[in-house]
Amino acid sequence: MAKFVTEEGLEKLKKELEHLKTTKQREVAERLRRAIAHGDLSENFEYADAKDEQAMLQAKISKLQEEIREARVVGKATASDQIRIGSTVHLEGSEIQTLQIVAANEADPSRGKISAESPVGSTLLGKKKGDAVVIETPGGAQPCKVLDIS
Repeated sequence: MAKFVTEEGLEKLKKELEHLKTTKQREVAERLRRAIAHGDLSENFEYADAKDEQAMLQAKISKLQEEIREARVVGKATASDQIRIGSTVHLEGSEIQTLQIVAANEADPSRGKISAESPVGSTLLGKKKGDAVVIETPGGAQPCKVLDIS
């Protein structure tokens, strides 16, 4: 199933994949070589642990390759567009705040990157400049106005 990502998110996935395929695979291979050098593999905890790590690493590499292959990159929104993944939204409520709507795997609320699948993100999707919205938060409903979309 295709997942939407921004260009930045796709690049992040590609860099992570490259790191796993180069640096991490070499590290695990070295651990295996050291464990094999200790002799008897049937009771060698280091060997069993390294083999487990190798299997988990390979599974993660396969998952990332599939995510990259199936990723659908969304472009940047323009000021007249509706809010969508990739949009940066300026909201006015009790304070003015700026949020970027991103794919779930790119979310980082501390940096203002909100998942389109989150309650806030899904509320904002499809809204236009000037729209009034009510965002449900743990502290209660927060009325806001969309000031700008970029």
